[in-house]
Amino acid sequence: MSSQVHGTQHFDKAKRAEVKFSDEAMKVVETIISHYPEGKQKSALLPVLHVAQAEFGGWLSPEVMDYVASILKIKPIEVFEVASFYTMYNLKPMGKCVLEVCQTSSCWLNGAEDIVKYIEKKLNIKVGETTADGMFSLKVAECLGSCGTAPMLQCGASYHENLTYDKVDKILDNYKSEGKLRSYTDHDYKNTL
Repeated sequence: MSSQVHGTQHFDKAKRAEVKFSDEAMKVVETIISHYPEGKQKSALLPVLHVAQAEFGGWLSPEVMDYVASILKIKPIEVFEVASFYTMYNLKPMGKCVLEVCQTSSCWLNGAEDIVKYIEKKLNIKVGETTADGMFSLKVAECLGSCGTAPMLQCGASYHENLTYDKVDKILDNYKSEGKLRSYTDHDYKNTL
């Protein structure tokens, strides 16, 4: 694999040799792949990337993307193209809780910009940054499909809607006390109105 495929990220062959799904995650990946006809494994790429991101610390390193490509029998560049297109995939280390605040019309009109500024001040980070303790990263996202309950944010599989500063405080306190990595594959997600 060429380091050019991953821009500024360096591909480390020694690290690649160490990348392997746990038995439990591999069973999930095999189940996902089984839903597609032989020769069409590439169709499983999005859900497999979610499993990979959850399994390998909340982000997709070049080595992890190369590993996913080998499992799906596709070229590494095909994985990188997809992972770099969607904002739900992280191409650099992130906090355990990635807070994605919707910034599209409904959310913006209902105060999303103020919510982002409030989170930035409370966590002492800017959009695109991670807190010093590695707990939170802050991103803005395009429409998350919750226009009727704006403003909202997503953290892993959980939606938090009708945000106020008090709600944001409670959400952050709850995630901080849990102290665990949140991902799109969470089965214990919570949606709050």
